[in-house]
Amino acid sequence: MRELGFKKVLFLVHRNQIAKQAIKSFTNVFGKSVSFGMISGTLGRAEYDKDYVFATIQTFSKDEVLKKYTKNHFEAIIYDEAHHTAADSYKKVIDYFTPRLSLGMTATPDKRDDNMEGRNIYEIFNHQIAYEIRLNDAMEENLLCPFHYFGITDLEIISDNIMTKEEQLLNFRYLTSEERVDHVLDKAQYFGFSGDRVKGLIFCSRVEEAKELSRKFNKRGLRTEVLTGADSENMRANAIERLAGEDCFDALDYIFSVDIFSEGVDVPEINQVIMLRPTQSPIVFIQQLGRGLRKSDQKEYVVVLDFIGNYTNNFMIPIALSGDRSYNKDTIRRYIAEGGRVIPGASSVHFDEISKKKIYQAIDTANFSDIKLIKENYLNLKNKLGRIPNLLDFDAHGEMDILRIFDNNSLGSYYKFLVKYEKEYTIRFTEEQEKVIEFISKKLANGKRIHELELLNRMLRYQKGLLNILKKSLQENYGIQIDQNAEENIVNVMTNEFPTSASKKTYDACVFVEKQQEKAGDYQISKSFEQMLENSDFYTMVQELIDFGIDRYRKNYQQRYQDTNLVLYQKYTYEDACRLLNWNHNEVPLNIGGYKFDKRTKTFPVFINYDKMEDISDTTKYEDHFTSARSLIAVSKSGRGLESEDVQNFLQAKERGIAVHLFVRKNKDDKISKEFYYLGKIHASGFAKEFTMTNTEKSAVEIEWILDTPVREDVYEYLVRG
Repeated sequence: MRELGFKKVLFLVHRNQIAKQAIKSFTNVFGKSVSFGMISGTLGRAEYDKDYVFATIQTFSKDEVLKKYTKNHFEAIIYDEAHHTAADSYKKVIDYFTPRLSLGMTATPDKRDDNMEGRNIYEIFNHQIAYEIRLNDAMEENLLCPFHYFGITDLEIISDNIMTKEEQLLNFRYLTSEERVDHVLDKAQYFGFSGDRVKGLIFCSRVEEAKELSRKFNKRGLRTEVLTGADSENMRANAIERLAGEDCFDALDYIFSVDIFSEGVDVPEINQVIMLRPTQSPIVFIQQLGRGLRKSDQKEYVVVLDFIGNYTNNFMIPIALSGDRSYNKDTIRRYIAEGGRVIPGASSVHFDEISKKKIYQAIDTANFSDIKLIKENYLNLKNKLGRIPNLLDFDAHGEMDILRIFDNNSLGSYYKFLVKYEKEYTIRFTEEQEKVIEFISKKLANGKRIHELELLNRMLRYQKGLLNILKKSLQENYGIQIDQNAEENIVNVMTNEFPTSASKKTYDACVFVEKQQEKAGDYQISKSFEQMLENSDFYTMVQELIDFGIDRYRKNYQQRYQDTNLVLYQKYTYEDACRLLNWNHNEVPLNIGGYKFDKRTKTFPVFINYDKMEDISDTTKYEDHFTSARSLIAVSKSGRGLESEDVQNFLQAKERGIAVHLFVRKNKDDKISKEFYYLGKIHASGFAKEFTMTNTEKSAVEIEWILDTPVREDVYEYLVRG
């Protein structure tokens, strides 16, 4: 601050202990080059005249303290835990002073009441974000202590599905039972800590639970205390000193807390964090985890023990640890399977098998396209920006994947969301324009193929010769050459001839091009779409969707596999596969089954549900399985023999010029994404065996496949063992 030219600085906090810690830190940096003072009710005039003044907001907001200074006395004011600045005490100080710089620091700028007037923290600081860093980035830059996280199964009865007072009482008794205390202590001892003795912090759901658990810990010879919001500053400081100190004769092993340690407490010595409460939000989870991530010479790492019960919000755990806010179910499942591969540095993440199942169940039942979740993420971003966000803002600021809005059946587009839930949004389109926006949003804006997006982009500027313009653009900008099959496929997509009958009717207004009479074989913009584009707001929204889709393509789908439009390990629906393999028409999943051959393109996609449901019929219970990362055993459809046409196409694919593509998904029950991992081209090894399927008279053929590209280790582990 001194180097920036600020000679008079005020540092405001909400507890004396934090002010004392801050003075120590500033003294280490600046030494004696500046004078430091702390204001409290017991200190005299001399403290008011220092260069750097540290004070609690409770004391400083009093008139007898505030009015000792002129409005421009401080050149810079730093507000610690700035998410509290919407409170009247903070606003009183903010409104009084006129510093050159107001700096707010917080780990939780996004609060539940941000949508209320005067409560938006970003607005208070004019939506200017000086610096923002998230857990993974902080770990990568070595700013935090490494951690080893263990997701441990809590006792089976513990759940958040409680209704009656009797059930609540039973749950409390179980939460504080001797059995659970023994379970927690056994795991705490087993996983240990870094340092000479344990200095632990335990988070509980309720004060009564914390007090009862503390009593039972103490009964077993441990030294613990409970801290709550009702405890005085001195009681808190004393307990923290006993926990952190090395030579304290009555040192504490653990502090039990309900909420006060979620923020604003800096105890670097903490070497074990135990979570005995359900995760309600990723933000609170990271706050609690962060209590142990302060670096200290007394520890090499911190151990985090998370006791996972039957909680509906268990899916928040992998979201918090990974920092991935896309709310894509399969991405979250993969994180559970892969664990610490996502965390930079020496940290690690482990879940026991039962915990994994509990979280998978929570993921399965969660609705990530839920309006409430969408609105919450939207408001967070709007509050941060101070305006209605555009599509690219969601990606730029790491908020929810906008595709979750497109996936919502009652929305289908960001436009529809804004019309329904944003009072400030006044743009309205016709029913036909609305359908076009929905079509681009749901079918093209994911960026899985660049062709249609580039064609739309050219249509905003050119009316005729569109296919020739597209070919030139794809060649020059992306190194892509399109053949006759691709041309016909693109035209069918853009004239609503590609969809099946039901979808065709839904998007009958989505005809973007028509044949160009004076130039055979080429196309021009359709009259209906050209008329729609005369509306400047509609034009702008189409351009925004195109820009968003192209950005997604460049980020996720530009590294195409061999001569295809597909990317290894990206995820595709049945419809995506049909479109990107250049089929003339889409096929409904029922018609595809496990595979389908397209004679025109000579492509033969194979779709495998690796994690099969228990209740499927014997005729569809195929034993497809990987034998290694480069080989797979797959079974034909029922009623097939070695001489069946589809089996022969598989076995003689190379000779017949057929490209066989492998798509595998882990969870068939995902009602939202319905996507498969693309694993590249495969070819039959030559081994094929006809057999009779279990409990049936139907024959089938078992074929061994060799993958042209062995499955990447993390994806293989997830599919096979996750």
